[in-house]
Amino acid sequence: MKPILNVAAYLFVSLDELVQLRARMLDQCNARELKGTILLTPEGINMFLAGQADSLRGFLDWLRIDPRFKPLQAKESWSEEQPFKKMLIKLKNEIIRMNHPTIRPEEGRANFITPKKLQEWLDRGTDDLGRPVVMVDTRNAFEVDYGTFENALHFNIEKFTQFPEAISAHKDELADKTLVSFCTGGIRCEKSGLYMREIGMEHSYQLEGGILKYFEEVGSAHYKGSCFVFDEREALEPTLDSIPVEHSIRKKAKLQN
Repeated sequence: MKPILNVAAYLFVSLDELVQLRARMLDQCNARELKGTILLTPEGINMFLAGQADSLRGFLDWLRIDPRFKPLQAKESWSEEQPFKKMLIKLKNEIIRMNHPTIRPEEGRANFITPKKLQEWLDRGTDDLGRPVVMVDTRNAFEVDYGTFENALHFNIEKFTQFPEAISAHKDELADKTLVSFCTGGIRCEKSGLYMREIGMEHSYQLEGGILKYFEEVGSAHYKGSCFVFDEREALEPTLDSIPVEHSIRKKAKLQN
């Protein structure tokens, strides 16, 4: 059996006529026997899809025919089995809910840092100007349990809407630090990075492409554990392979209950 290609992709772009767009996209996905989840919102698209490589890349090529989706970039990984059970396209109000309507990534991104540049900073412990670097985990508490960057700051939040209040409470103590926010694939940091700048955290950046892009370009340096992903693979190692069964937090929880 051929390996299954998995892609994660998002793009902040103004979209309209979502019902019609959903119908066209669903026809394309079903014709190509793809499975996964796509979120369509007025502020953009977010997707996690899996299928045969030619079919999945063909769908992305079809999508980019629409000028609005031309900049869409996908992060790839592989699995031996299809990690999704069905094909869903959902209509939502936001790609990722934050409850701060003034934060609009389409109008301008927050400053970002590439994975390899971040590794340089973490190797040294400071940015290029000598300021201490603090990694800020924007994910939920259960995701952090799977793994995170060494000495990363996290707030034990249960949902992303709690992040603005959590980071604001630490504004003063972090004023002399360079902050790098991160999440799984970068989508939450598109908003967290803008919010941190909005409240005056001038020396803040987002990790371009999130943890998965860091794994792809750097590997495990300065990172401990795995990265939770929102499909049946559960989590990925820094090699982008699925975690071993014996490391499964879900299975351990089932055994304890």
